[in-house]
Amino acid sequence: MEQVTDLNKDTLSGVQELIQINLDSHVGFRTVAEQVESAPIARLFRECSDERRGFANDLQRIVRANGETPETDGSIKGAAHRWWVSVRGMVQDGDEHAMLAEAERGEDAIKHKYEEVLREIPGNAVSDVLHLQYASVKSRHDQIRSLRDARAK
Repeated sequence: MEQVTDLNKDTLSGVQELIQINLDSHVGFRTVAEQVESAPIARLFRECSDERRGFANDLQRIVRANGETPETDGSIKGAAHRWWVSVRGMVQDGDEHAMLAEAERGEDAIKHKYEEVLREIPGNAVSDVLHLQYASVKSRHDQIRSLRDARAK
């Protein structure tokens, strides 16, 4: 039986992928929070950023407990997406709807990554942690989608 301190290779690989996408999300939300003019949206994005940093920290502790070195950087794909959000924000002059649409797109990516990992490694020793994080990711996704829809032109 798999234990939190004795995870198999597939589980550790999935956790490492989730660390990476949480780090991408952390930096992405922080970046967009600095560009959006709406104080409530900027606050929400900073909260999401802090939450994702916390998720990454929790997952990094799990990887370390297994004697492995956890991911500490986001992905190249995440960096490219942040660049696109930055350019789009400048071109559209910090348009709230555009920023929320990009944020929701990023939320789609992290939500799908959690679903993929949970599907690939069901019933593992870290399932409870992953399901709690996934529930929060899904809730934030829905919250951002609702804000985006409310600001649709």
